Amino acid sequence: MQSKYQSFKDFYPFYLEQHRNQTCRQLHFWGSTVVVLLVLAAAVTEQWWYLGLTPVAGYGFAWVGHFFFEKNRPATFSHPFYSLMGDWVMYKDMLVGKLPFQAQH
Repeated sequence: MQSKYQSFKDFYPFYLEQHRNQTCRQLHFWGSTVVVLLVLAAAVTEQWWYLGLTPVAGYGFAWVGHFFFEKNRPATFSHPFYSLMGDWVMYKDMLVGKLPFQAQH
């Protein structure tokens, strides 16, 4: 299946459109934070089984956000690689304040 996006730069605006709901976006952020903490915990404790929990944490939080709050189908199903990249770019953008974590009033 050929992607209609020729680059991640082309894909990212679509990705952000799929994450307009504040709760969905926050769930992505917290899921990604848990993934980072699990990776760090695995490295520090050498309990490598923690790494097996990373997909559950990352996708679990995100999919709750999509199915219950955003009410759309996660881009992971159609664009898995770009979607994973989008998760981390959005996370970084939220950390540095480029994207709002909370709704603007």
